[in-house]
Amino acid sequence: MSEITSVPRVTDGDPGDPDWYPLQHALGIDTFGLNLFVATRAEQVLVEKHDERESGQQELYLILAGRAVFQLDGEQVHVDAGTCVAVTDPSVSRSAHALTGGTKLLVVGAGTAPFASTWSPSHFSDIPRPE
Repeated sequence: MSEITSVPRVTDGDPGDPDWYPLQHALGIDTFGLNLFVATRAEQVLVEKHDERESGQQELYLILAGRAVFQLDGEQVHVDAGTCVAVTDPSVSRSAHALTGGTKLLVVGAGTAPFASTWSPSHFSDIPRPE
């Protein structure tokens, strides 16, 4: 178990960057990416514009606190705390910036190998899955 405050922040010397907690690295996770970004001010870039064509990675963005706006292939999506954005198509261009200081964005990413759940498929029988 680790508290966020015990995870060292990554800094590159740019005071304009949000606080970055590399949870994947700090917790020894090697099957998916896991990072937390915390905005130190409103309008701060949390996710630089990019796509995942090269890696094939899918990403999930979960707002833990605050508010953010995402650009997904040019479409603006406003996201409040407790809301997530799933980008399952690696070719989608994405970026995000905080609308409020203190916005906390948890980012989870995984590569191209399908996830094999150990849960019984019956747990999900009534939950629709996007095509």
